[in-house]
Amino acid sequence: MKALVNPEARISSLSSLDINKHPKFSRYTFLSFPSKYQDRWIHIRKSCLTVKSTKLDSATIDQLGLREPHIRNPSISSTYRCSKFPKPNQTVLEAQARVCTGPTQTKPLSEEQALKVFDTILRSARGELKDEEEVSKAQLGAFFAAMTIRANAFPEATQWSQGERRAVNIFWPLLVRALPPDVVFIADPEGSIMGAGSSIGPLYGGNNTSEMRLVGALREVLAGGHLGYEEVQGVLRDVLPLKMEDNKSAGVSESLLSAFLIGQRMNRETDRELKAYCLTFDDELGPPPVADVSSLTHYGEPYDGNTRYFRSTLFVAAVRSCYGESSLLHGVEWMPPKGGVTEEQMLEFMGANPSLSPLQAKELLEDEEVGFAYVSQREAHPSLFSLIRLREHIKKRPPLATTEKVQRLVRARGMEAIVAGFYHEAYEEPLLMLMKRRGVHSGLVVKGEEGALSMTTRLRSVNASKGLPVNYCSGFRSLSMESAFEVDGVSRENFNLEVNALDYGFQPSDTPRTDRSVSKNIQLGLAALHGQKGPAYDRIVLNAGMVDHLLGCDGAEDVSLALDRAREAIDSGKALKRFLNYIKISHKVK
Repeated sequence: MKALVNPEARISSLSSLDINKHPKFSRYTFLSFPSKYQDRWIHIRKSCLTVKSTKLDSATIDQLGLREPHIRNPSISSTYRCSKFPKPNQTVLEAQARVCTGPTQTKPLSEEQALKVFDTILRSARGELKDEEEVSKAQLGAFFAAMTIRANAFPEATQWSQGERRAVNIFWPLLVRALPPDVVFIADPEGSIMGAGSSIGPLYGGNNTSEMRLVGALREVLAGGHLGYEEVQGVLRDVLPLKMEDNKSAGVSESLLSAFLIGQRMNRETDRELKAYCLTFDDELGPPPVADVSSLTHYGEPYDGNTRYFRSTLFVAAVRSCYGESSLLHGVEWMPPKGGVTEEQMLEFMGANPSLSPLQAKELLEDEEVGFAYVSQREAHPSLFSLIRLREHIKKRPPLATTEKVQRLVRARGMEAIVAGFYHEAYEEPLLMLMKRRGVHSGLVVKGEEGALSMTTRLRSVNASKGLPVNYCSGFRSLSMESAFEVDGVSRENFNLEVNALDYGFQPSDTPRTDRSVSKNIQLGLAALHGQKGPAYDRIVLNAGMVDHLLGCDGAEDVSLALDRAREAIDSGKALKRFLNYIKISHKVK
């Protein structure tokens, strides 16, 4: 069956198909091009496209014999969550959102909140929860690690409240008898925090060799301390990939691992610790392939996606490929805590192959008809990918949320650059440090909306929060072809600025909202690549041209020329052609 893409990129609903001829739930999506592209046919993989309607009507549901709660709606990002993952307990998860965070961001629980949380944990440990999900070991590890670190190392304002202390005094004598030893260790590693002395914490050593190393590292982390590069690397290699049996981990305690991950984030990771998370699994599948391209930009969008605003990087990559600036994107299909729209969801929705290996991505980068590629963490770093279920139960972002954005899954024979988004100011310099450690020639961090890396054309709000504004950029560019390992402070140029789109001739406009809709994000992007002027078009042009300029790409020394080059790539139809070629050719690479 053939598929064509129209200017509005409308996606026909399932109800418009002849259900009687298609008794199974698998469907093709119809995308149609304007007349000048009607000779370019694209086969859409049936296996990638189940139901593509934004909403199914009740008649269709009845005709298919399906129950509505079991329908997966791929046009909404939240439906990409794996249904086999057990859900976390919401009462404890809400408490984790308050306490599993930094020394100044933590919000102590009131007595009422603390009593409810500890009562929930106790009833779960006793098997008494009826209408709620049980509290997982990962949740127990994260919550009690946060309580311990707050007691040991946080400033007075974010240590335990009086209400939390009273709740502990009531429940701990009961909990210490109901909780497993690994959780008791996390909650009271020295037997001195909870008020009622217990020898379990001081004597606990783990159940196997891997846990012994993890417990030793955790004692330092729970005290508010830091670890060396080799220590973190050793722990990660010992415990990953996280092996699962019947939705439970095998080989290492989930409570210990989640306590380690959230504990390091709460203590604010050192450069040594971040480098370990970033580099440990570089060679998991062997050395990265080297693409024969003159320029390659690695894009590090937040893996948990966008929940509110248009995510433009996939379309920016198609634009930049038209004039020799190759781009490699990487991420996952779905990731907590946001569970927003990702590049993998969009590619899968449109029928592209979302499961390329780095070697296959190299072929697409070198292909003169494509010039950009996407690699899933599932294919490149299976050990890190194995943590997704655990990360949902941790609630807050672990160190990996920072370091996974700074990857170099394919290398290039020419210039290389990394671009990554950030939100919290504390991670601006660490991200740039990791980029320099990667050995790339140029690096750029962007404070975009939702912590993504896309700059916006909207005006800065008068009610904007304190700190760095949206569209703040900083980075470095090497002034020679030397590796970043070789250059010194003289041959590397550092910069920082706030990009005001108005200065470059863009009319102010609000960023288009997508509100978790994969299909809406695609509609906006494809309409822009068809040349439809508006906020999405401007956002793609701004991000392509400014990235070229800030990274020091050839032909982009003058920012106005860089922006014009991006516009020409769209208006000529070249960017759309590249984008459509990717969908087709991604299934042909070997």
